[in-house]
Amino acid sequence: MEIKTAEAKDLIAYLRSPTAIRERCGQVFTWVNAGQSPHFSCDLTQLGKVADYVIEVMRCEYPNLQIPFHSRWRHFEAKGVPRLAQLNTQLAELTPLEKAAAKFDLAIISVLLDAGAGDSWRYYEQETKLILGRSEGLAVASFQMFCQGTFSSNSLPQADAFRLQTLTEIELAKGLQVNTENPLVGIFGRCKLLQKLGQVLISSPHLFGDKNPRPGNLVNYLWEKSQNQQLAAATVLSLILEGLSDIWPGRLEVDGVNLGDVWQHPAVADDGFVPFHKLSQWLTYSLLEPLQELGLEITGLDTLTGLPEYRNGGLCLDLGLISAKYPEIFNSSYSVASEVIVEWRALTVILLDQIAVTVREKLGMSAEELPLVKILQGGTWTAGRKIAAELRTSGEPPIQIASDGTVF
Repeated sequence: MEIKTAEAKDLIAYLRSPTAIRERCGQVFTWVNAGQSPHFSCDLTQLGKVADYVIEVMRCEYPNLQIPFHSRWRHFEAKGVPRLAQLNTQLAELTPLEKAAAKFDLAIISVLLDAGAGDSWRYYEQETKLILGRSEGLAVASFQMFCQGTFSSNSLPQADAFRLQTLTEIELAKGLQVNTENPLVGIFGRCKLLQKLGQVLISSPHLFGDKNPRPGNLVNYLWEKSQNQQLAAATVLSLILEGLSDIWPGRLEVDGVNLGDVWQHPAVADDGFVPFHKLSQWLTYSLLEPLQELGLEITGLDTLTGLPEYRNGGLCLDLGLISAKYPEIFNSSYSVASEVIVEWRALTVILLDQIAVTVREKLGMSAEELPLVKILQGGTWTAGRKIAAELRTSGEPPIQIASDGTVF
């Protein structure tokens, strides 16, 4: 897309902001509600019913409503196994900043491997004899690989550029227990993502260090960015989008800059760009806890948006907040760039904000007491999985997405 350099710089900065996500998704939402979409309609009278369902799930999962953040750290303790104690033991001799860097390494690698696993794949954890699928399976698999030093040149629980660049698809498949009987969607794409991460780490020494470039060295940069022991959540997202934008394959570009999780939709005037940054925001949420462990206060939590992925989007479809205008929509598989998926995701972003407001009103809680990141955890993601399992035997999302292992 040909845009003058000064304009391009401003557009790129805008498209990397949570403000742009809400504004552009809002344009799609308005367009759909004006009856202009051939694919979907919205029924906001269902908000109360959806909020009640989410609250029921929240009370079941967290009876006292003391809900942690929606982040990768929840999945590392899948099935109630205290795996993080194992990691903390391994990191016991490190300084607080070094521990945080290792946890950054783990979270970044694990989130980048966290695209949809498909219905068939399972991970068998030898230590516990547990069999785990989907996001929890990927979390535990990547956790065990990390603790074994798979992503490190020196076999430590770390990740570094040199090892990531040489990681092979065969090695990754072995660690994730992938074979013909246990297929994983997008294994090639996941491996390429980690290899590309290794290259990006070397190309940005100011963010990732020059002697031994690691994803976790971002913690040093963020520590220096903090003021009075405070750090804005949007600052973390901005840094992730700046530092990791080049890892995403085959995406839209402006002035040679990779936009990442940004797609196009006819409801948006001029350039048509609709940003989501789903994995980057999921990663941001997952990096906040190691920063809090360092004693930093995270401000502006609700600046970030809800995550436009198939559990949250499925909740809206399965409970009638979003309705499909033709039945065939459920019988096809769509690319992430398709108008159907872009529209579904955009509606999800806006509806998650509205669900959050309704949930808080019903519980008599403020945004400070119950920020969006906790409602997602409590919450909409879990509720989306629950209703999917009730309606479809495999628990799959209502609309099928052709994943390349790098978006969902």
